[in-house]
Amino acid sequence: MLPTARLALITTLPRRAMGPSAYAALAAHRHNGGGSSHHTTTELARWSILNKQLPPVDAIKAIHVYDFDNTLFKTPLPNPKIWNGPTIGQLANPDTFVNGGWWHDSRILAATGEGILKEEPRAWSGWWNEKIVELINLTIEQPDAVCILLTGRSESGFSELIKRMIKSKGLEFDLASLKPAVGPSGQRFTSTMNFKQVFLTSVMETYKHAEEIRIYEDRPKHTKGFRDFLADYNKRQQNGPVGQRTRGPITAEVVQVAELATNLDPVMEIAEIQQLINDHNASLPKRRPGVRDGRLAIKKSVFYTGYLINPADTQRLLSLVQIPQNIPEADLKYHANNIMICPRPCSGSILDKVGGMGSKMTWIVTGTACFENNIWAACLKPVPSTAKFHTEHASPLVVLALRKGARPVDAGKIQNWQPVPRDKAFVFEAVVGEKVLLRIEAEESGGGGDFHGTVAASKGAAKRKHTSGGEDDFRRGGTTTPRGPRTLAGAQGTFPQQQQQQQQQQQGLGNNWQQGGAGRGNGNNGGGGGNSGGGGSGYGDMNNYY
Repeated sequence: MLPTARLALITTLPRRAMGPSAYAALAAHRHNGGGSSHHTTTELARWSILNKQLPPVDAIKAIHVYDFDNTLFKTPLPNPKIWNGPTIGQLANPDTFVNGGWWHDSRILAATGEGILKEEPRAWSGWWNEKIVELINLTIEQPDAVCILLTGRSESGFSELIKRMIKSKGLEFDLASLKPAVGPSGQRFTSTMNFKQVFLTSVMETYKHAEEIRIYEDRPKHTKGFRDFLADYNKRQQNGPVGQRTRGPITAEVVQVAELATNLDPVMEIAEIQQLINDHNASLPKRRPGVRDGRLAIKKSVFYTGYLINPADTQRLLSLVQIPQNIPEADLKYHANNIMICPRPCSGSILDKVGGMGSKMTWIVTGTACFENNIWAACLKPVPSTAKFHTEHASPLVVLALRKGARPVDAGKIQNWQPVPRDKAFVFEAVVGEKVLLRIEAEESGGGGDFHGTVAASKGAAKRKHTSGGEDDFRRGGTTTPRGPRTLAGAQGTFPQQQQQQQQQQQGLGNNWQQGGAGRGNGNNGGGGGNSGGGGSGYGDMNNYY
């Protein structure tokens, strides 16, 4: 059995009293062709993507089930520093793209780290939750336990990729079950949770002598769903009609695993999403003039242009902030990430003054101040003092922290700056760039910059087919629309070709994302002195983005 000491990463949910609950899972199971009372290991093996003989029924006393995404594997999520909120929702929704989106296209998962060509030989080192790996290996070593991998990713789209991933890590599951379009007995699934409940019912009915089932899951919604389902199952086994009492109650435990959020390399992430859009657009009928046809494009929203400060220097600047102890931490928002040039995309003339995107500027901190106990800021001077620059305020400054409700523009009202001691007169370098979030919109829509010129389209990419039906709510998705069959994306030999496409796209992207665009100049050359710019135009919406 598993050791009693709990790992720090995991919180065990208390076992529920077997109170009343819905019979929906069992009813759906039977209605959809899963009502057979005869369960064998041969039948159960049909759920698995692994070609393995299952342990005999009378040998198993424990059932251990492990989720894949962000339980076992640190699956990358859409990066909120790249995409705006609505677009993150679009990426999770399987109906946004004909090929299914973030959680339904195997190329996204295959792009984890440095891509499958580099990651597979090193077993995706650093991308596993090693605490869960340790528990899986304990289960494998336990002779009376069956070890199961269970994920809502589609069987058609991810079988080969996930087999390669777990094989590279040396994880010897007895079963690995992904969501099929149709179950072994003809079942149709209304949701990921419905699929998992039907599968778990089959496992418990097959291994009738098992005394416990333990499920490891990261999503609270699914944790609750499993708890309710198992409580309902045990109630039927204990108090239900004779025909429903098939094996007796089972000790049930659901273990809530802390999600370990990760992201793809930003350049690779944008390239993969551009490829999703390319495939989506290519699958649509030929465009007719004047007709909106569902084609999508990546566009950018620029919230401000400034001298952007790197994270290490941000931390140094934040050491200058002196917050009174009576101000709750929850009321504060820390910044120190840019010196504002203008609260919008800059005009060409201003960009010329600052030397263009990517131009570097050196600054020294000369003083600090607090405005009405709401805004903390540091004033700056260029290095050398004769260097040309352009800032929103007459005197260059960086906002260090804001109290809830304060406006960054009011930092321009500070008159009395306190000189900093010599050891706090930090010198740092900042780079001209934009605060940008990308969004996905209809290709024809206006409003905001078009990203097409920056993201290289892979014109020679193969056309992808529609995703299989039933891919619904795998990760924060939306509603479901049945689709036709999908070609197997994860077959041996497919991913190296995808890797080449990724590399081609990355070459097209270059380093544009890193600094907001290609450089138009460098050094401190640029005309014009400081801008008096006291007006607050454009600052009204900056509290969320500054």
